[in-house]
Amino acid sequence: MKQSLRLGRVAGIPVGVNWSVLVILVLITDIVAGNVLPRADAGRSASVYWAIAIPTAVLFLASLLAHEGAHAAVARRKGLGVRSITLWMLGGVAQLDGEPSNARADLAISAAGPVTSLAIGVVLFACAEASALFGAPATVVAALAWTGATNAFLAVFNLLPGAPLDGGRILRALVWMRSGDRSRGDRVATGAGQIMGAGLAGAGVAQLIFLGQSGGLWLMLIGWFLVWAAGAEAKARAVREAASDVHIRELMVPEPECAAAWRPVGEFIASVAAHSRRSVFPVTGFDGRPCGVVTLARLSRVPATRAAERVDSVAVALPPDYTAGPDDPVSSLVGRAPLANALLAVVVADGRVVGMVTTEDVDRLVQQSMLRAGGPPLAEPRRPTAGGASR
Repeated sequence: MKQSLRLGRVAGIPVGVNWSVLVILVLITDIVAGNVLPRADAGRSASVYWAIAIPTAVLFLASLLAHEGAHAAVARRKGLGVRSITLWMLGGVAQLDGEPSNARADLAISAAGPVTSLAIGVVLFACAEASALFGAPATVVAALAWTGATNAFLAVFNLLPGAPLDGGRILRALVWMRSGDRSRGDRVATGAGQIMGAGLAGAGVAQLIFLGQSGGLWLMLIGWFLVWAAGAEAKARAVREAASDVHIRELMVPEPECAAAWRPVGEFIASVAAHSRRSVFPVTGFDGRPCGVVTLARLSRVPATRAAERVDSVAVALPPDYTAGPDDPVSSLVGRAPLANALLAVVVADGRVVGMVTTEDVDRLVQQSMLRAGGPPLAEPRRPTAGGASR
């Protein structure tokens, strides 16, 4: 999940939010100000409700951060690095640097988030009760109680046994612990996640059509997300298995055609891109180091009026972590979002570009690995009949 806004660092971990977090922030504020608080203390002005609803929404986001921070803290104690924590519309993501070495560590990391959310819920319920005893306004008591109940619900929902929810990771750890096979645990968890997601999406459709309730849209959204995320985890597992003991030099496209950053776009298209069998081109600076990437898709959208502009004006900038060495493991690319929907890494040695790895290269690696492992055999070509048609 890409960070749109960096908030800073907590215990050395970069913390940020995706732009979609604004959706949930506005939604929660509206629910609390327009529904929860008026029911608890009718007759107050709208400004009072909104003045309490806004910090309530922020408090909820802080509880999501605590949930992900718990995952990160336990992961660090188990010897894993944490790249970042990002909040987004449907929760948060703690991006770990690697995988747990054993099932017990996996179980501890996975359970930390729901336990934290449940603890926060209990504490906020206690604060609501204490506030009521000391005569705090009913709006404050209701805001604390609502946030506590939402955290308790978040803990229970996250314990549902399907990836990518924490419950799915707990299921994976338990299957791994019992069978000694992590891959089997992965398969069980992702399969359960896809089934559960499809069920939630179906329930959302039924709620929307037969009951006419708009809440079905949220069930559909959550169900779709679970199906998509479980599928993404299954693909990542396949890549990890295929990439075991494979180095980037064995996978990369060697000596790819590069575009000099200062070269006119029209000239590069006419002399290279229009005739190349590649659809991705690293962009290099005067020093020969990569600074961006341009694709056939992007070049095809460049109007003729911009033909004299430099290539780097239409390229996607290359982040530092999108470079790799020839001897780096392919597994280091797992989970990386493709740049310009195509590039996973520009391979650099001695200060110059010596290769690149694209999504197409990784897909081919996975398919070849399945074939070597005894996957579905290639179909034998059928002989045409006398009439020339195939059966």
